[in-house]
This record gives sequence, structure tokens and C-alpha cells, in this order.
Amino acid sequence: MKESYLRSGVLAAWTLLEREVVRFLRQRNRVIGALATPVIFWLMLGHGMGSSFRAEGQGGGDYLEYFFPGMILLVVLFTSIFSTISIIEDRREGFMQGVLASPAPEWAIVMGKVFGGTVLSVLQAGLLLCLAPLIGIRMGVQGSVLVLGAVAIVALGLTALGHALAWRSDSVQGYHAIMNVLLMPLWLLSGALFPADGAAGWVKWVMVLNPVHYGHAVLVHALYPGMDHVKVACGPLSVAVVFAFAALMLGLAILATRDRRPLES
Repeated sequence: MKESYLRSGVLAAWTLLEREVVRFLRQRNRVIGALATPVIFWLMLGHGMGSSFRAEGQGGGDYLEYFFPGMILLVVLFTSIFSTISIIEDRREGFMQGVLASPAPEWAIVMGKVFGGTVLSVLQAGLLLCLAPLIGIRMGVQGSVLVLGAVAIVALGLTALGHALAWRSDSVQGYHAIMNVLLMPLWLLSGALFPADGAAGWVKWVMVLNPVHYGHAVLVHALYPGMDHVKVACGPLSVAVVFAFAALMLGLAILATRDRRPLES
């Protein structure tokens, strides 16, 4: 009985994951928007601030090099938002009611949606890594796997957070408002645009308390391994915080789904 319950849950999660990937690939505007916006940010800010910024914490590179991990983090952020918006759309179209009426457990619904967004983040980050040699970042297969693993950890937490918020949102417009107020400031104060060392006192403390700051640090360490002078949080601490954040957000997403289930039946 328990084995059958687990098998049905895994099947449901896999089906939802596959649906997220297929839907994303069929919607070309989402592919373009999720990739083009961070690249435009990267090029405009990189060239606009390049003459006045020196990323001393990353080997004295220019701003294009400094902002590269932040651009990857921005892709993860956009993907987590776009992938969890589908929860509201599925509810409006009646698909989610059918899922809730099925024997699929709540954790399977969450895992399917969250891991679907995580897979999309990893795929898009892999495409962006093709731009790394243009700014002097050389990575072998091992380095690329390390970066994509870091992306997966960060994406898992952000997508789970987006799932919990989208599950309680009644409209796409309301969800966008919440994302602009919550997730965008988390990215802005992650260290993606400027290092914490040069920030004002209260801003620095906000950055230290921001879990996305440690996600950015994980990406920096993955992209620039063996550089002890990198001006971000230490690697082991960042990995621990990101894993804890992902686990906490997954639990929150499952609780949100469980609380809503009777209302959707």
C-alpha cells in the first residue's frame, strides 16, 4: 500500500514536471523573455558601469565579469516567477482542480511544479554559460557541472517560495505585485549589483540576512573556485544557508498546498 502510494506520487510529480518543460518550450515568448531580459541587463549595466567599477573581489575584473553570477541569478528569479504563474493559470482553466481531485498527494504536486521550474532554470543557465568565455571565464566540464548544481539549489528554494505565494494568489496581477515587492528586492540586495562591503550599514545588514545573498555567493564560488579573496560569504556557510532555505521553502509550499486543497475540491 505504501509502495503504491509512493509510486503514484512519483508518477504525478514526473507528469507535472514534464508538462512544465513542454509548456515552456512551446511558449517561445517565455524562452525569449527569460533569457533576453537578463542578457540586456548584463550588457547595459556592464558597459554603463564598466568604467567606474572594479570587481576587486573577483580578480580585479570589469563589471561584466562581476555581474555575470548576478545575471544567472536573475534568470533563476524570472524562471521561478514564470513557472509558478502557471499555478494561477491552471486553476483558472480548471486543470488544477482536476489534479487536486486525483489521488496525487500534496507533496507530489509541489515536487512536480517546483522541480519543473528548477529544471528550466538549469537549462537556461546552461545556455548562459556559453557566454562565459566572452568575458574570460574558462570552465571545464567539472566547473560547469558545479555551477549548474549551484543553480539547481538556488532555483529549488526560489521556485518553492514562488509556489507557496502563487497558491494563495487569486490573480496573475496580484501575484506580479507580490513578486515585485518581495523577490526583486531580494535579488537587488543579494550582491548581484554591488558587493555588501561597500553598502551602507543598514543595507549591509539586510544583505547579510537575505538568503538570496548566499545563493549569489554559491554561484560566485562555483564560477571562481579557489579564490580566497572573493568578497562574498564563505562557501560552506552559503551552501548550508541555501540548502536550509530550499528545505524550508519546500515545506512551506507543501503546507500551503495542503491548506488550500479542501477549498479547491
